Amino acid sequence: MPQDMKIWTISNQDTLTEIGKSELEEEDRLEAWLEKDISMLSDDLLVIGRQVMTAYKKKIDLLCIDSNGDIVIVELKRQKTPREVTAQTIDYASWVKDLSHEDIIDIANDYLKEKKSCTLDAAFTEAFDKKSLPESLNEQHRMLVVASEIDSSTERIIKYLTDEPYRVPINVATFQYFKDTQGKEHLSRVFLIDPSTAQSTTKSSSKRKSNLTYEQLGEIAQNNGIGEEYKETVDELNKYFNGTVTTTTSIVFKAYFEKDNHRKKFSVLHIIPVFSDTENGMKYEVYLNRLADFLGIGVEEILKVLPQYKKLGSTEWYGGWGEGFFKNSTEIRVFLDKLREIKKKE
Repeated sequence: MPQDMKIWTISNQDTLTEIGKSELEEEDRLEAWLEKDISMLSDDLLVIGRQVMTAYKKKIDLLCIDSNGDIVIVELKRQKTPREVTAQTIDYASWVKDLSHEDIIDIANDYLKEKKSCTLDAAFTEAFDKKSLPESLNEQHRMLVVASEIDSSTERIIKYLTDEPYRVPINVATFQYFKDTQGKEHLSRVFLIDPSTAQSTTKSSSKRKSNLTYEQLGEIAQNNGIGEEYKETVDELNKYFNGTVTTTTSIVFKAYFEKDNHRKKFSVLHIIPVFSDTENGMKYEVYLNRLADFLGIGVEEILKVLPQYKKLGSTEWYGGWGEGFFKNSTEIRVFLDKLREIKKKE
């Protein structure tokens, strides 16, 4: 059912004061906010186009790409009826699904060269900590309707489409707008369907591997003979970092950084059980400059507690990364003790 979100401020005397809900009069503001910081919807998105013209002479509000190279359509509801916004978004998807690798690069480069003075390759590397674009783009796509409120009719339509047997990859993100007595503005966001359960369309020819689950990574670590070391490391790192994601081989620890005038999560450290074993130890990859920035210490100080470190990337903040192995539990504890020591001082 449509969400009725409420927000309160808590004073020093533990007094609650409700912040009044207001109308967001111009949804163009919301579109501009999303273009500037798409992490309002997901940390795993990069905007590659705004008001993108389709072959049917209609404009997609925001076109995005995720870290797998898949396309995400973001369409604002504005004043459209439930039938109009749903039909229009699906119509856009019918165009997006046939975009070629070259089409996507052309769309993205036209937009990114104007907005960020860079190409899709560079923007992708910066956004997702990857060395290059996937060889195959747009193997899957999904749709996201953004609204300041959602009515029961829209909810019924979306849930009908996403349920079995149709499993259409569409969701709704509702942003509600609040203004407190000092005039400060606030936004809240609610998804109609949990994004972790949302489905994507998959081309039958796709050979892409799915990201492993946390449980699968733990089982692989156990089978590779580093189960206890892996669990100890992950449990401890979870105390200090700002979130995790999984890949096809690793668990990735992320932290917030202030970059380009806004706060965004970036990957800092990968623990990789898939390529670990009893002979070499537990493999890691690290963005060394980011880790130093996150901990507030020098790179040389970190290198003292990182065993078998091998530099792979550049010294740039975005690209400075390398890899190594923790040979045993003693080397792991040296590293974790350093993190613990630093964090206790904060």
